[in-house]
Amino acid sequence: MTYELLIALVAFAFVSSMTPGPNNLMLMASGANFGFRRSVPHMLGVGIGFSVMVLLVGVGLVQVFDAYPVSYTILKTVSVLYLGWLAWKIANAAPPDATKAPGHPMTFLQAALFQWVNPKAWAMALTSIAAYAPAKTVPAILLVALVFAMTSITSTSSWTLIGQQMRRLLTNPMRLRVFNWTMAILLVASLKPVIFP
Repeated sequence: MTYELLIALVAFAFVSSMTPGPNNLMLMASGANFGFRRSVPHMLGVGIGFSVMVLLVGVGLVQVFDAYPVSYTILKTVSVLYLGWLAWKIANAAPPDATKAPGHPMTFLQAALFQWVNPKAWAMALTSIAAYAPAKTVPAILLVALVFAMTSITSTSSWTLIGQQMRRLLTNPMRLRVFNWTMAILLVASLKPVIFP
C-alpha cells in the first residue's frame, strides 16, 4: 500500500468511525445512562468486533452474499428488527437512581456481535476492503483492520464521553427520558438507507 493510499484509508476510517451511526448513538446513550467506565466493555466490543468483521469480510465472507443473494435480504431484515428492539430498550432505559431494577450497558460480546447486524458497519467494511485492499492480500486486509481498530479508540471514547458529559444535564428524569427517546429515534432514523435504499 502506498503512503498516499494509507493516508486516504486513515482519513476514511476516521471520518466513517466518527460520524453518527448505530454504534456511536448507542455509545452516547450508554455514556449518559451508565457513565464512561461502565461503558468500556461496550466500547471495546465495538472496536475489536468491527476489526474482526473487516478481517473476515476481507478474506472472503462477502462471497456468501454473492453466492446466496437471499442471505443479504435476511441480514437486512434481522438488522432492522434488532435495531428496532435496541431503540425500544434505549427509549425506555430507567434513570440510574430509579426504583426499578437498574439497567446495564451492552457487554463486550454483545457489542462485538452487534457489528454483524449493524448496516453502517457492513457498509464501512465492504467499502474499505474494496477501496483499500482490492487485491485482498492478507497484509492489506490486516492493515485495514488495524487502522479501524486504532481509529475506533478515538470515536468510541469521544461518543461515550459526550454522553457522560450530557449526564450532568440529564439529572432530571424527564430530561433523561427525552434524551433517551431522541437517541432511540435517531437510531431508527439511521436505518433509512437500509429500509429505503
